[in-house]
Amino acid sequence: MSEKLRIGLLGSGSWATALAKMICENSSELNWWVRCEDMLKHLQKFGSNPRYIESIQLPIEKLKLSRDMQKVINNSDVVIFAIPSVYLHEVLEEHNPQGLKNKFVISAIKGMIPQYNSIPARYLHKSLGIPYENLGIVCGPCHAEEVARERLSYLTVACSYKEKAEQFAPYLRTRYIRVNTSDDVFGAELAAVLKNVYAVGAGLAHGLGYGDNFISVLISNAAIEMKRFIDSVHDIDRNIKSSPYLGDLLVTAYSVNSRNRALGTMVGNGYTVKAAVIEMKMVAEGMTGAKGINEMNKKFKVDIPIADAVYRILHERMSPVLEMRLLSDNLR
Repeated sequence: MSEKLRIGLLGSGSWATALAKMICENSSELNWWVRCEDMLKHLQKFGSNPRYIESIQLPIEKLKLSRDMQKVINNSDVVIFAIPSVYLHEVLEEHNPQGLKNKFVISAIKGMIPQYNSIPARYLHKSLGIPYENLGIVCGPCHAEEVARERLSYLTVACSYKEKAEQFAPYLRTRYIRVNTSDDVFGAELAAVLKNVYAVGAGLAHGLGYGDNFISVLISNAAIEMKRFIDSVHDIDRNIKSSPYLGDLLVTAYSVNSRNRALGTMVGNGYTVKAAVIEMKMVAEGMTGAKGINEMNKKFKVDIPIADAVYRILHERMSPVLEMRLLSDNLR
């Protein structure tokens, strides 16, 4: 990679827009693939995203916008995938991108790839042939809404070759964004999936009328469960109490900006899962995450009762009241 990296961004949702804001503060241009023609034209004219976080104002002169994914890839040294996990496989099948094996490819995808019940790094490695040493991730705790308001937030860039993470990290640092680096790609990605599942659980408890005392115990047990699962899948030395793991879990479980907590709250309030998903109009990654973790755990057989309960409620139509009552008898 050259000293001055050319950055490419694929995706145009709320998180992609927040990343664009950070990158534009640190780079003279951003190559940006936007799927929708109307959105692209609005960004070109006004420098804001008409569908997601319109309060983010981007410098028009820095945006090199295109609906040609291959063009963006060809013109970039670093390619960031910020496409929602539920759409990623479909989008890649449609565009069939080439030439990514020698790029530094960063996943800013939250959740599992539902067609394969796979974390994004493994999916990108298998489907696009990207070597693991050229794969990185960006993880929180960091809500796009708080980036828009320029509230102090923390990110982690992870890559098995930590030097690559350190080379890219300055492109996200701003006066309100602190960026750390890590070599734990798989652990951080699994944590990013699990925290969404547990946030749905926190929302379910809230919707059912459980108070803060119970939810705090639920989430402390979820943190222990998260460590048990991640260590079983990828056993390396990591501090599960640090921000990419526990920090991201806490913000997703408690924040008013959390879509996954909102989904759980609606179901706890009596919505069917289908009705809640339709009314939200935004992707809550805990849905696919719960299914993906359940499928993964058929191999590893880790004791994860909270994640199992969320899965049964979301995918097997089990009673939220009954599942939460059974959980409450076994929490410590």
